[in-house]
Amino acid sequence: MFRKALVLAGAGAGAGALALAATGCSSSKSASSGQAGSGPVTLTYGIWDSKQKPAMQEMADAFHASHPNITINIQLTPNADYWTKLQTAAASGTAPDVFWMSTTRIGLYAGQKQLLSMSDKPGFDNSPFPKSLNDVYTLDGKQYGMPKDFDTVGLWYNKKLFDAAGVKYPTASWTWQDVISAAQKLNDPGKGVWGIASPDWTQENLYNTMLQAGGQPITPDHKKSGFDDPKSLAGLQYALGFITKYHVSPTAQQMTDTQPDQLFASGKVAMFADGDYDMPEYKAAAGLEADVAPLPAGPDGKKATVINGLANVIYAKTKHAQAAWEFVQYLGTKEANEIQAKTGTVIPAYNGLSATWVASTPQYHLQSFIDQLDDAVPYPVSKNTAAWTTPMQAALDQIWGGKLDLTTGVKQIADQMNAELAKE
Repeated sequence: MFRKALVLAGAGAGAGALALAATGCSSSKSASSGQAGSGPVTLTYGIWDSKQKPAMQEMADAFHASHPNITINIQLTPNADYWTKLQTAAASGTAPDVFWMSTTRIGLYAGQKQLLSMSDKPGFDNSPFPKSLNDVYTLDGKQYGMPKDFDTVGLWYNKKLFDAAGVKYPTASWTWQDVISAAQKLNDPGKGVWGIASPDWTQENLYNTMLQAGGQPITPDHKKSGFDDPKSLAGLQYALGFITKYHVSPTAQQMTDTQPDQLFASGKVAMFADGDYDMPEYKAAAGLEADVAPLPAGPDGKKATVINGLANVIYAKTKHAQAAWEFVQYLGTKEANEIQAKTGTVIPAYNGLSATWVASTPQYHLQSFIDQLDDAVPYPVSKNTAAWTTPMQAALDQIWGGKLDLTTGVKQIADQMNAELAKE
């Protein structure tokens, strides 16, 4: 999950902080601390999602059982602070030995030599993972991340609210118009219920609507912005229209005061496009009877969802490189991925385990996320993604807040993106 972690760290500050520590990892005696016969080693493992911590702890414990000299200390940093703190830690040489990495940051961290390459490690095997995930974590022919999971986006809905309003549940055949019509019927201001929540979140909402309209956030060669494409504008207009035209979504300010996923979990929102990674939140929500369907098709029948995924990486300045590699190697095994799958927290990256994940929570039609793989489009990235996503999100915040005209704002985003992409 990248939503909050992506937008809250400035790109310029990140590049500067990393540049201060752009040195490789020198060999040392401690680099083999994880091998048999050596003394005890404690590795730090940096993550940002509290919902996934139990599964990560179970994997860490299983690894320790087979590697008794290596203990894993999980460091949970809230996603709002994760990248900022990681930048500072990387610059000072104190980053976790192993930590989560996103597709949006891999180019920066690998390019600044903050990560160890895994390609030349003994026993390295990336064959169990989708090529798209391996490729995105590869820079100049070397792979720096062991794929951990992947995610798509679905249309979550509140069954109680649908039943009360006499509205049929969403299906895979739904279109934008079906969503608009349902949202209007479900909207009930008197009861404090919104038909849908449509925030300016990119992964869960805007990138998908742009693609469904036939547009694109970035060109396939990652060299130009797609925000100034008229079809991209149409996708943004559809998403913004729930607030400004149909008045069936909370306002930007209301979704700032209480995040839309929390509004949905509390029964205040009938529909919400969200990733599979928030399923544990909805499962734990008291009184919520929810389910999920595939995202709707755009005006020309085009279906699309972005696909993304995290990876585990090794800090270049770790004092326990061998132990860290052994841990990451374990995290890439079928055993570890099955632990993730059975807990239902995220879809494991390991090929063939999606059915285990789907079966983990039978009350939801989680197969909806898997069924969209044929329509999935890689999450938009470049060599320094954060350099343009930060000003992009700032402009989107102004648009959604009614402080910037959509057409003007889209041109501003495209110009800023193109300027940053030209530097790459």
